[in-house]
Amino acid sequence: MHQKSRFPYLLLAVTLIFAFVLSACQPAATPTPEPAAPVEAPTEAPKPTEPPAEPTAVPEPEVGSPEHPIKVLFVPSVDAQVIVSGGQVMADALNKATGMTFEVTVPTSYAATIEEMCASPKDTIGFIPALGYVFASELCGVDVSFKAVRRGFDVYWAQILVARDSDIKELKDLNGKKWGYTDPGSTSGYMVPLAMFQDMGITPGESVETGGHPQAVKAVYNGEVDFATTFFSPATKPEGEEPWKVGDDPEIPADKIESCALTEDKKSIVCDGWVVNDARGNIREEAPDVVQKVRILAISPAIPNDTLSFSPEFPAEIRAKIEAALVEFAKTEEWNNSIGNKDFYGWSGLNPAEDAEYDFVRKMVEAAGVKLEDLGK
Repeated sequence: MHQKSRFPYLLLAVTLIFAFVLSACQPAATPTPEPAAPVEAPTEAPKPTEPPAEPTAVPEPEVGSPEHPIKVLFVPSVDAQVIVSGGQVMADALNKATGMTFEVTVPTSYAATIEEMCASPKDTIGFIPALGYVFASELCGVDVSFKAVRRGFDVYWAQILVARDSDIKELKDLNGKKWGYTDPGSTSGYMVPLAMFQDMGITPGESVETGGHPQAVKAVYNGEVDFATTFFSPATKPEGEEPWKVGDDPEIPADKIESCALTEDKKSIVCDGWVVNDARGNIREEAPDVVQKVRILAISPAIPNDTLSFSPEFPAEIRAKIEAALVEFAKTEEWNNSIGNKDFYGWSGLNPAEDAEYDFVRKMVEAAGVKLEDLGK
């Protein structure tokens, strides 16, 4: 009875053992693999971008070519239209002689002329007075080539003009009087007279800028100022008489004044054979009696004549060709229709010039304390 009661337990144990062994012998379950990530096809490496080609440098047009004309500057000391037309005669002659192209320009003032020469260092020629040359030389190295010759002189003078019936008899009488000057940059029309006045202790009263030599003469003629300062060139005497020399009276002889009259061709005022060459002659057509109405009070010490100068970096080879052409041009009749015209600058010729000749003007500028900005714009 006791043995029968243990049999069911034994059977249960055997069954459990068998089940355990059976489960141990089965293969382990294989895990479901995760889907593989898609493999991207290798991309081709970008080709390096070639740098853009640098633009080909365009060569600068040659100085003197139609694309790069040589600028010829003239200071506005006389009528601008006379300068432009006469300057073009010169430009055409130089073009014919050298094959180069020239452009005539009249800046608004002496100072503007100097500034333009310095601003265009490789291609500019300037017809500038002694004072202008000194400033241009100091400012940027402008270099003188020629100086003007007028009726045999390569120097000139300033003159002080008053009305013929004025009570001004001596320079000291100018104290407090109204002064008409040409332009602050004019050597004869302003700077030299200013230095003279300072040296002599003369203090003018009101000062008026007239704008040029003809205008200054006209201001005296019209009674707008008490005196004016302009350029002086001595009169041409009749053939056979000894030419004027330094120390002679600068005025036409008193006994010839009433005979002064405009010639038929209107090119000169002649006084019984004496040809007027100073600034009074510049208003001869509108005021043919100017010599009867305006007289010369005094003249200054000699001043180096105005210059033909080249900008500081002007090509030497081209400069030499132009200089040679100008020398030949001065021998032609066309010269008298250009800068040789008395209504233009009245150059009867030109002489070589050296920088040292203008040291006198440098000393004058230093003594007066004048700067370029004082010359007006």
